[in-house]
Amino acid sequence: MTEQHNTAEKDPAEWTTGDEPATGAQESYLHTLATEAGEEVPDGLTKAEASVHIDELQEKTGRGR
Repeated sequence: MTEQHNTAEKDPAEWTTGDEPATGAQESYLHTLATEAGEEVPDGLTKAEASVHIDELQEKTGRGR
């Protein structure tokens, strides 16, 4: 099976709502991933920052998309 990439996905830095606080779902998932990775989640992340951290931690934990 070939890997598919969503080329329509915007860079989080370009999101119009990227500077809003991270959602509850993002924070919950970040804490799950961080626990698995043995890391801590910084407080006060924006939606865009949380998305970037999620991507990084998914790579680190093997939960990548």
